[in-house]
Amino acid sequence: MPSNRERALDAAIDILATEGIRALTHRHVDDSAGLPEGSTSNAFRTRAALLLGIAEKMVEDELRMLAEPPIAASPEQLAESLVALFGRLTGPLRTQTSARLALLVEAAHDEAIRAILSNARSRAVQPIRSAFVAVGAADPDLAVHLVTVCFEGLFLQVIGLGVDLDPRPIVTAVVRGAVASASE
Repeated sequence: MPSNRERALDAAIDILATEGIRALTHRHVDDSAGLPEGSTSNAFRTRAALLLGIAEKMVEDELRMLAEPPIAASPEQLAESLVALFGRLTGPLRTQTSARLALLVEAAHDEAIRAILSNARSRAVQPIRSAFVAVGAADPDLAVHLVTVCFEGLFLQVIGLGVDLDPRPIVTAVVRGAVASASE
């Protein structure tokens, strides 16, 4: 059975994802988690502490969920693996992705959150970097940067604006472009 702290963090992530950063209050988290009043503020004395707790939990959960490296026997397979990853991040993991978008905006004003998210990003992209190396990208660091920027832009379109789009041609073009530069 999850602890009150874990229940509070899960509820807080859901609030961030569904209602936004302004809705995140200790009382709202308590209500959403079905916890006695004051439970969240007991575990996280300040809003900043609650946001740090959310960031740390999200990073831990996402790194565990994203541990499976992309298949990279060819650029086409890598593109398909990345499209599948995007589908997971906007499908079954949409809540976490939406909450991460809210935290990214907060990170612009909070060095501690920025540090947590930056560290997680560098760890999360390592398997993607390795996949680009495997398919012959001349600059795997640039390739990873292109993919992450692409994903973040697509997240804003799909989650933020509700645009219904097929990410396949976009992700495929990014992968092809990153790998094609190796043959130039």
